[in-house]
Amino acid sequence: MFDKENSIILLQGVFKASIFDLLKERKDQEVFVLEGRPGLEAAKHSCRELLKRRIKPTLIADNMAGFLFYQSLVKETWLSYYTSDDDGALCQIGGLILGVLGRKHKVPVYIYPNDQKLQLLGYSKDISYFNGVQVAPSGTKGYVPLVEWVPSKYINRVYE
Repeated sequence: MFDKENSIILLQGVFKASIFDLLKERKDQEVFVLEGRPGLEAAKHSCRELLKRRIKPTLIADNMAGFLFYQSLVKETWLSYYTSDDDGALCQIGGLILGVLGRKHKVPVYIYPNDQKLQLLGYSKDISYFNGVQVAPSGTKGYVPLVEWVPSKYINRVYE
């Protein structure tokens, strides 16, 4: 486990490729990537792009971020967004809790453009299956919001 205080950079979402060039220019050596359920798109995309630039990705479950904040390990958080204005940004699901945690723990939260087509809701089967394996009994309904609004009070900087 990484144990150096205020040293982890968190990435959440599917970003335009230019963010990975920015991280390389800054000479960041290691980045923690939130998996991005239900489809794991963030894990697939971000880890591949980081490895291309010789930055070591560490993949974590989305809900692991709270523990990292609690342990004072997070240096900064990056969220991908679809659109933004003076009031906030439409980010991938999970962005709001990361913004709240960032503010509570005095960790900057940056938003960077998303590299996916906007889809508001997923399908019930998206949450009932994990990596092709059924995890919920047949007949279980699923609610799968894929985006949420993050108010500007939780965002330190918007990249365009």
